[in-house]
Amino acid sequence: KQWYQRRVRADSLTKLYEEGHGKKVADYRPVRTKVLNPKAVTMGELYGEFNLLTMEWKDGLLATAVRETVQDTTDDHKWIINDGPVDALWIENMNTVLDDNKMLCLANSERIKLNNTIHMVFEVQDLAVASPATVSRCGMVYIDEKELGWRPMLETWVSNEDFKWKQETREYVWNMFNTYVDPCLKYVQKNLVEAMPQVPVSKVQTVALLFESMVFTTGGPDLQSDPLRLHCLLATIFAWCLTWGIGGNLEENCNDKFDSFVKDLLSDCPDVKLSNAGDVYSCYVDMGRKMMESWEKITPNFKYETEIPYFDLMVPTIDTTRFGYLMEKLLSLNRPVLFTGPTGVGKSVIAKQK
Repeated sequence: KQWYQRRVRADSLTKLYEEGHGKKVADYRPVRTKVLNPKAVTMGELYGEFNLLTMEWKDGLLATAVRETVQDTTDDHKWIINDGPVDALWIENMNTVLDDNKMLCLANSERIKLNNTIHMVFEVQDLAVASPATVSRCGMVYIDEKELGWRPMLETWVSNEDFKWKQETREYVWNMFNTYVDPCLKYVQKNLVEAMPQVPVSKVQTVALLFESMVFTTGGPDLQSDPLRLHCLLATIFAWCLTWGIGGNLEENCNDKFDSFVKDLLSDCPDVKLSNAGDVYSCYVDMGRKMMESWEKITPNFKYETEIPYFDLMVPTIDTTRFGYLMEKLLSLNRPVLFTGPTGVGKSVIAKQK
């Protein structure tokens, strides 16, 4: 979420400049970013250190990033993004950078002055070990996701001006989320086991992105068509996205329980047309027929090719088909995808095939 917000702001400033608004507002300039994780390296690798044998100085990642941005004399924004946990060691060494001096002091007695176009950005999970001085210098404001909830994110998504749908349809989709998401989140939290920890807003965002990839991209439905027919299709798509967005990160033995819960939950919605052939995990939404169909219908037949190395061969199955399908949908929106699972289940092979 932090990455998304930062990317939107950077792209917005760049686009405003390209459209000529930079002449009126000086802050509308292109944005150039450098991203690093300070916690993933040692202090020497971050700031720089002397070689104890030769006493030769070598810049660290942060020192190199600052030096390169200082040498850029354009008026463009330069963002040095520290994407990682706040640590008392590395953050305290940036005090002179964060105060009014804006000076990076290195262990070799060198000082690098940052100009007004350089900005230090911090994307952190929490402020558990950050001192009050660090918080005040960075202007950090931490809002617990439990207090914020997922609805502000969804309100922004629903209001996207690129979505060419009627107000009636927009309200219908919002009501579907507002009615069915919370019960699913509570059921998963209390009764099921996740493959890896995931905050609720991330799950809801996945539901929204899957929905967007199926409705607002090439091959999607006509959003100006008869609302009665359109809403039936959108409700079915929503049910599929809800199952995968919230239930896609569950241990395999929990899938049947969640599928049964979703079916019972959506039974009071006449617009949702679920498949009678099996669980929702076993189906996809056929946009041509406007209904759920089994993955078997789009699972390709295996064709042996002698020129392909043995360990690169992949025999198509329902699992490879559906996971590849999900990955394609998210990648079509330029969204990152994380496959989880034990060794040898084909995560790397599926990614390479796509």
